[in-house]
Amino acid sequence: MKTDLADGPAPQTGVGVVAPFDFRQDRELWRWVPGDVTVYLARTASVPSWDNLDMVSRLNRPSQVVGPTREVCGVGAEVVAYACTACAFTGGVERERALREAMRIEGARHAVTAASAAVEAIGQVGGTKVAVVHPYQRPVGDRLREFLTESGLAVADTTPLGLPVAQVYSVTYREVFDLVRRGDRDDADVVFVSCTALPTYDVIAPLEQELGKPVVTANQATMWAALRAIGKDLNGPGQSLALPSQETQSS
Repeated sequence: MKTDLADGPAPQTGVGVVAPFDFRQDRELWRWVPGDVTVYLARTASVPSWDNLDMVSRLNRPSQVVGPTREVCGVGAEVVAYACTACAFTGGVERERALREAMRIEGARHAVTAASAAVEAIGQVGGTKVAVVHPYQRPVGDRLREFLTESGLAVADTTPLGLPVAQVYSVTYREVFDLVRRGDRDDADVVFVSCTALPTYDVIAPLEQELGKPVVTANQATMWAALRAIGKDLNGPGQSLALPSQETQSS
């Protein structure tokens, strides 16, 4: 069928992303969205970063998402996602809910965070006991375990890279491969890769093939939850989370 170029591109649905001030994985988020979705991204104000826990605790305040949420809603976002895992989980389940409520108050029809999205995504692929890998230093890693447990998941083990904040941005695919292989556990039915600063798009499918189980990552789960809220499918060839629900549960 011939396409009339004068018709222009397909009508777009807006996904708003509130990212921390130092976020660098913009392009990765775009790779998960279908062609009829546009990503509107806004960043939080910068905060001092004396250490990892101090920084994410400051970014865990609902006031941090107010301005960026207004910004993306102002250009038509139908769902808003807070794309910082630790910034959502570090205050526990109640604070994570408060972040989503703050986004709704500022105009988001639907609101998700990377942390809540991860829990939902793990359940979507049939996970109940999870092996967790992350780049955080110990205090933040401990908060992650507490959040997942409080959310109803069993944690087989957590494996950290234990990097200072500034070094997380230079983590490579090879390091993510090695971290996931090192962190997998026989009694875990899912591996979860936390932190939206880590690049993961191209490692998910090959790791799932190698390990024989789903691998869920923070950026992947965030975009999956945002797209699901507006009735759109995740663009992730070979990724368990991108399969239709019935295929995911039976795989």
